[in-house]
Amino acid sequence: MNIDVLELGPMANCTYLVSQGQDALLIDPAWDMNYIEHTLKTKGLHLLAVFFTHGHFDHVKESEQLLRAHGLKAYIEQNDVLLSGLPEEVLQPYSGAQDIKAGPFSVHIIPTPGHTAGGVCLQIGDALFTGDTLFPGACGRVDLPSSDPRAMRKSLLILSKLPPDTRVFAGHSYGGKCSSNIGYERVTNPFMRSAIKDEKVIS
Repeated sequence: MNIDVLELGPMANCTYLVSQGQDALLIDPAWDMNYIEHTLKTKGLHLLAVFFTHGHFDHVKESEQLLRAHGLKAYIEQNDVLLSGLPEEVLQPYSGAQDIKAGPFSVHIIPTPGHTAGGVCLQIGDALFTGDTLFPGACGRVDLPSSDPRAMRKSLLILSKLPPDTRVFAGHSYGGKCSSNIGYERVTNPFMRSAIKDEKVIS
């Protein structure tokens, strides 16, 4: 499995192009659909599915164009459908933890509310796409509409229990870094460490 990081837009957003052979998935495609389409064409990839980690505008911006061009509906947690601002006909809402198959890919949905009510992390093999839930050394904002600080702490606790070699791919490259692993975050991330320390309180 190959993972390409496409850093697009003025907010250091990371769109992820996940491929195996000629089959591909996109995670949080936003801002520059021409560049994304060019990348797909250059690599000779066939786009099978699109997933959003949450519905904030900077993670879905301009994606309707791509979805209609490929005749696809993007998977999004139902609590973030309205937040996304996208028309219902280009979305495939779902609810709760589950596995979604797309060609050779099995995408495990881990609900991680906190930054938004419908925030999720997407696990494909040993790769975890965390959107705005978990960043290297930080976590997503919890002072926005539909945010919930207590839910975020629970979500970070859930993620902390994944295998330590689980690779983390965050939704922004804040500070020039978008990747890490769960083992490193358990030790160095103050927000995850706090959630682990207070497990009995927040569980």
